[in-house]
Amino acid sequence: MFEQIKELLVEELQVNPDEVTPEAELVNDLGINSLELADLALLCEERYDLEIGEDDLGKFVTVGDVADYLAKNSK
Repeated sequence: MFEQIKELLVEELQVNPDEVTPEAELVNDLGINSLELADLALLCEERYDLEIGEDDLGKFVTVGDVADYLAKNSK
């Protein structure tokens, strides 16, 4: 799941692939702003056929958080 999230970040949000690790913080390390975070959530919802609530989106601090959430909640 991590590799799939990394691919999304690199291809869709132009994040440097060398900076994407499970521990990398989306905002502080990768420079993702709130609009890009919303875009990431939408991309994940479409790709994994799920709905990410605002409360859950607030828990996405690291790339690993996103991967863990998708692994637990995707259909």
